[in-house]
Amino acid sequence: MQLGMVGLGKMGANMTRRLMKGGHQLFVSDLSADTVKQLAGEGATGTSSLEDLVKKMAAPRAIWIMVPAGGPTEQTVEKLASLLSKGDTIIDGGNSYFKDDVRRAKGLAPKGIHYVDVGTSGGVWGIDRGYCMMIGGPDEAVKRLDPIFKTLAPGVGNIERTPGREKLGGTSEEGYLHCGPSGSGHFVKMVHNGIEYGIMQAYAEGFDIFKNADSKELPEDLRYTLNLPDIAEVWRRGSVISSWLLDLTSIALAENPTLSEYTGYVQDSGEGRWTIQAAVDEAVPVDVLSAALFVRFRSRQEHTFAEKMLSAMRQQFGGHIELKKGN
Repeated sequence: MQLGMVGLGKMGANMTRRLMKGGHQLFVSDLSADTVKQLAGEGATGTSSLEDLVKKMAAPRAIWIMVPAGGPTEQTVEKLASLLSKGDTIIDGGNSYFKDDVRRAKGLAPKGIHYVDVGTSGGVWGIDRGYCMMIGGPDEAVKRLDPIFKTLAPGVGNIERTPGREKLGGTSEEGYLHCGPSGSGHFVKMVHNGIEYGIMQAYAEGFDIFKNADSKELPEDLRYTLNLPDIAEVWRRGSVISSWLLDLTSIALAENPTLSEYTGYVQDSGEGRWTIQAAVDEAVPVDVLSAALFVRFRSRQEHTFAEKMLSAMRQQFGGHIELKKGN
């Protein structure tokens, strides 16, 4: 089927390629004319503007937005809303806040334009592995887009089937799921990313313990010089804590066991914060997820004022002299 793709970054471009490989007709738009030209050279129909994109597509149109969340997505939705017709669909595949999805869907409804939110996981590997998708929106629009979702998704693959799953049906085994009405797709993806923060933090802390297992602070007979790449690799083989995140950790450590090319500055995409806010709204305790988010904040500072306060208090009550960096 036809699909418009707005935003040809790593995700948008690779999704376009996967869809074209699956036999779909893609119309592409991006701020970079060179990027549009490149995808056009691979088989997509290039366009010069959103107006040109809409004009070239047959109704009912479906246009997938893969631009940064916030202002860029908002502006793109508003522009498309002024160009599209009744029965057309706008798909937001980025990392929008689910409450924005609900607002946008309500604003588009009087015009008869469908709004579908798709939480998308898969990153740069998705072109080969496929993309896990969590979808929110009206049944009619989601059903019409099923060929697109099926092509983008990983499919059943060789993953062992969950016992009893054959009785439940649905598309979740194929890697995509219609979660519910507008906003529900991004809500599920939001919590997915919050959990991701926690899992990543657990791995990071565990390997930090390994790295410091030969500390001079330890008795000599309790010091271990451990091979971190080998530990990551052996855990991939039958361990209960194996995961794709561990696979990626193993790749990074194999490339450089000291990770010397990284500064340790860890950004957050916003969804971790939104997950914590949702937990507050629901009065749900999220000890691990909130701690993982705060560690990311901490990573961006050399030393916090709170740490200076701790050092000052230790000196005041116990005469503990602050060790200088390198001591």
